Amino acid sequence: MTKPLRTSPSAPVPAPPARGLAVLVFLLIGGFFFLYYGDRWLRTVMLYLSQAAWARELVSVVPLAQDVAARFVAGEDIDAAITTSRSLNNQGMLVTLDLLGEHTESAADAFAARAQILDLLDEIHKQGVQANVSVKLSQLGVNIDPTLALDNMRHLLKRAAEYGNRIRIDMEDSSLTDTTLQIYRTLRDKEGFNNVGVVIQSYLYRSDDDLRQLIQEGAWIRLCKGAYAEPPHLAYPDKAETDRKFIEHMQLLLSDEARRNGVYLGMATHDERAIRATIDYARANDIPSDSFEFQLLYGIRRELQEQLVADGYRVRVYVPYGTAWYPYFMRRLAERPANLWFFISNLAR
Repeated sequence: MTKPLRTSPSAPVPAPPARGLAVLVFLLIGGFFFLYYGDRWLRTVMLYLSQAAWARELVSVVPLAQDVAARFVAGEDIDAAITTSRSLNNQGMLVTLDLLGEHTESAADAFAARAQILDLLDEIHKQGVQANVSVKLSQLGVNIDPTLALDNMRHLLKRAAEYGNRIRIDMEDSSLTDTTLQIYRTLRDKEGFNNVGVVIQSYLYRSDDDLRQLIQEGAWIRLCKGAYAEPPHLAYPDKAETDRKFIEHMQLLLSDEARRNGVYLGMATHDERAIRATIDYARANDIPSDSFEFQLLYGIRRELQEQLVADGYRVRVYVPYGTAWYPYFMRRLAERPANLWFFISNLAR
């Protein structure tokens, strides 16, 4: 189990010296190979480590890892999540909250996650913060039984609908893409939940077809590049190609047809070139700035978030919270080498 984030510097449990040294040596070796093989190699390794139990045990006991993870995670509990959300709202930003956790191994754990997310929806309504919720189906038991995850989602959407709120189903690795879209469509089209959305990852080859169908359906979509290690027969191995598809998909989702059908785009990226391309496309085609929003991660490029708000664009910050921070933390390190260098330099000191 992932160790809790440190909430107070006064009483940390220090990491065993051998483990701290092992982490430092491992990361320095990773940095050396990055210099010679580039960020694709680094990304592959870090994504592997995000799922490796031995690496989780090694890294999660290092107090500095907990401190750095706190840069990306709002805190351990709902109170911390609400406090962070209110602060972001006061800065003119919307929020989507995510209770960290994935790949539950029992129905009891899936039910427990559902109960915590129900409490979160209650508290969002009670406190009046401008926040919706994102969930992962693997946290709700999809790997145990898809019908279990479907039923858990049904309960969450009913509660959200009572409050006029929405829930977006996060997209996980490609092994769950079909199941995720099937559950999404069951809830939206067969059961009438119009407060459910979904995520599409541009680096998958299949996303062209998935998006065309979702546009016909008038879906509520978050578009991202993709954050999992996928084989080259399923996803573009070249970053430049992924970047190109990301812009192409943005244009599809902001097309006249998409907007007529009720599509609302959440453009999830910190890539300033992609953000600029979105702004330029919207201006060139007279698309109102309230027809889409930019979605950025908590703790990353805060100055960019503030600038977009100042420029009159909708910004939604993805705010995770909870004790199961390790996989999320490692994926953030994989996304930007600067995050990893920040960790290494502090660990070395």
